[in-house]
Amino acid sequence: QVQLVESGGGLVQPGGSLGLSCAASGSIFSIAAMGWYRQAPGKQRELVAVATSGGITNYADSVRGRFTINRDNAKKTIYLQMNSLKPEDTAVYYCNADGVYGYNGTVYYIPGNYWGQGTQVTVSS
Repeated sequence: QVQLVESGGGLVQPGGSLGLSCAASGSIFSIAAMGWYRQAPGKQRELVAVATSGGITNYADSVRGRFTINRDNAKKTIYLQMNSLKPEDTAVYYCNADGVYGYNGTVYYIPGNYWGQGTQVTVSS
């Protein structure tokens, strides 16, 4: 099926930078939208950034101008470059894939909204 594997994350000081990546695997032809969400302790999971296969991106107001999402459709991989990190960016970051299609001679929709296992980002001095 569809698997999302994240890498990156870790501990960084305030004002520092960190990068995340997420690679999708499985019998995938295309993915309509891939993005990053995060969940801090005691809070709901929230959207951080999303990128469509057509190159449209969107960011949460709290990260716009500091975070950049990039996508490599051929590699089915997304990246999140996080700059000027703040303590409030501390959270578990999850990769998401929505609108996944396979191909077996015909393009077909693969039901489901897929998540990675999550990677911890901690911003602290």
